[in-house]
Amino acid sequence: MPKKKEPPKGGYFRSTFIFDGVRYERKSKVSQKEADKKAARYEEQLKQGETGVSSSMTVKKWAEEWLEVYKRPIVGEAQYKRYRGLIDGVIVPAIGKNQIKNIKDVQLQKIINSRSGKSKSDLKKLRDTLRGMFRRAHASGLIPKNPAEYLELPAAKEGTHRSITDAERKAILAVAETHPAGLWVKLMLYCGLRPGETRALDWRHVDLEKKIIHVEQAMKSHTTEIGKPKSDAGVRDIPIPDTLLPHLRSAQRGPFDPVVTKPQSGKRHIERSMVSFWHNFKRSLDIYLGATLYRNRIQLSVVAPDLVPYCLRHTYCTDLQDAGVPINVARYLMGHSDIRVTSKIYTHTTDNTIEDARNKLNSFVEKSETNIAKEESV
Repeated sequence: MPKKKEPPKGGYFRSTFIFDGVRYERKSKVSQKEADKKAARYEEQLKQGETGVSSSMTVKKWAEEWLEVYKRPIVGEAQYKRYRGLIDGVIVPAIGKNQIKNIKDVQLQKIINSRSGKSKSDLKKLRDTLRGMFRRAHASGLIPKNPAEYLELPAAKEGTHRSITDAERKAILAVAETHPAGLWVKLMLYCGLRPGETRALDWRHVDLEKKIIHVEQAMKSHTTEIGKPKSDAGVRDIPIPDTLLPHLRSAQRGPFDPVVTKPQSGKRHIERSMVSFWHNFKRSLDIYLGATLYRNRIQLSVVAPDLVPYCLRHTYCTDLQDAGVPINVARYLMGHSDIRVTSKIYTHTTDNTIEDARNKLNSFVEKSETNIAKEESV
């Protein structure tokens, strides 16, 4: 029986190789052949981008590294989940198996172009994610340049929100009188609260004597965490219209109880349950408006598909415009940090603003012509 070869001094057989200018070493206590096999296997993994941090690693591997090492420690849970969704749902399916050193800008532009038709905000988030990933790869010396640096945004929707029509308002308010979501719907319509702000609203924030809602906190998107609103401008006092006061008084509970609750349990809503809450309200609205039913299922819907909770908040802003509220005050009540966001809604003309302009113009012309006639008679 041949004598087993003893390992060299130090107790290990070693095998080394150089990849991308870096020397790697694999070790074995068994034999030199085993060490060589380990080295060859690891070198192949590096070449395929399956392990290590190098220019040959796959986009999937680098995206995971970038997200966990550079982003997770500094972003909130909601932002982390947005990155995760874009990486797992859009980027990896398109180029995940490619090595980062082989990615060209045209490949990244095609990914963004394939999402045309989405909102401009969604496209910007995708572009920013790609830019961040490849900017860090470039800064780390893994790639010679950033292929995402000059990506362009294709045609996109400016936004998905609109004001409700007069017919929709009439129907929504009628259904809200008896539906469990009625108070929630009215808070968005009459006070312009964001859905995340309604989830975090407690009765201690509602001053029925002074007719004020103090917005001090919000539930962060995709989480159950309650904290400050997304900007300092989100902290604000909102006047309660008289038409909403009876509904609030009849629903009032303890100071630390949530204002908007789940119908069955009376507990605070989370994002998922509030989505179901809206779908249930929208179904009742659909039936109220005459949707076709078969075995209690809607066969032909008549509710506009783009009717979402944010339409109620958008309507609050246009109501402020129609009521003659100055835009700087509207910005405060809406909780916008940038008045340009408010102005995008205020520039929408409504029947009321047009009619108001006509009446003001008629009054001005009539007064001017009367003054001219008086001067001529003199």
